[in-house]
Amino acid sequence: MITTFDIQDRRFSLNTGAGSDAIHKDPVYSYAVTHLLDDKGRVGTGLAFTIGAGNELVCQAAAFYAERLKGIPIEELMANFGAIFNTLSNEQQFRWLGPHKGIVHLALASVTNACFDLWAKTRAVPLWKLLVDLSPEEIVNTLDLSYLEDELTKEEAIALIAANRQSRQERMNIIEKGYTGYDTSVGWFNYSDDQVRENCKRAIANGFTAMKLKVGSADPLRDIRRAHIVREVAGDQATVMLDANQQWTLPQALAICQELKAMNPFWVEEPTHPDDIVAHKILTDAIAPIKVAMGEHVPNRILFKNYLQLGAAGFVQVDAVRVGGVSEFITVSLLCRKYGIPVVPHVGDMGQLHQHLVLFNHISLGHEALFLEHIPHLKSHFVHPVVIENGVYRTPMEAGSSCDLI
Repeated sequence: MITTFDIQDRRFSLNTGAGSDAIHKDPVYSYAVTHLLDDKGRVGTGLAFTIGAGNELVCQAAAFYAERLKGIPIEELMANFGAIFNTLSNEQQFRWLGPHKGIVHLALASVTNACFDLWAKTRAVPLWKLLVDLSPEEIVNTLDLSYLEDELTKEEAIALIAANRQSRQERMNIIEKGYTGYDTSVGWFNYSDDQVRENCKRAIANGFTAMKLKVGSADPLRDIRRAHIVREVAGDQATVMLDANQQWTLPQALAICQELKAMNPFWVEEPTHPDDIVAHKILTDAIAPIKVAMGEHVPNRILFKNYLQLGAAGFVQVDAVRVGGVSEFITVSLLCRKYGIPVVPHVGDMGQLHQHLVLFNHISLGHEALFLEHIPHLKSHFVHPVVIENGVYRTPMEAGSSCDLI
């Protein structure tokens, strides 16, 4: 059973320019880390991602949630985790601080992810295998489907998983083949044009066929120039994404996206404020067939439901260290599967946890295996860092979720 816990505030400075975008010019990649310790000496590790200031507040809230799990055997906890998650996320005083968003929900993500890591370590399997081996009923029992009843009942969720389970053996070859990655570090906002050009060449040499550029400059001509640099170096066959990190207003997004169409972006990511669902819908319709990607700063399943209901997203980038952890990630993935919208996660975890979750999405839910974002800047800080070979994530085989930090 869970006997005690430890919460750590871990922060990592980046090299000059790395991690920068149109909003976050000088980030400090940070984790609120939850360790859940059991009576056998096992430690479950869970992460929530921030970029520096305020990380200590998430840690304080995580301690509040972790305290409530002491004395519960992990198998008992996970057998009905959806109900536990519902209770914790609706704790009356903390709910007022959200609901289901901000510091308290990030804290719940850290604790939730530690639960899933401990569960996989208890069964001595990697998290992807634990999830793939669960029955549809066992998976749904880990989920909180409240406020989704108009779109996804418990019975519908079980039926959806069961329907895709019948063909999952056809998709198991992804374990040997590996999951394709994309390089998100070629064009951080603070990089010079020459750096962008050289980084693109390096990404291609390393086997990446997809890459991303940060846009959202005060001068739109800078974005247009840099986007064409990436396209020129990568070639017409490469997949190139653009990420504005919420910088544009809707009128600005409408104008510049028309200009950027000429270099044929695969998607335009976070074009405006993440709470403005209607603006995303307007832009989605206006720039088709180019698609809008969103989700990095969408905090919960209810808002994702609204995006899907309005047809306001072409790609969903739900992040398990931003929403309420693995449980809510799977819930959003189920909603997306119902709507036929691809899930391409944002990786605040640097891909450590999400390399497991995209395998589950593909094998068990039938999501297309597109690609997974790769950010290398914190690899040296993980006990089992992700392994990328020729642009492809190799399948992790160690027990747990690969989130243990050195």
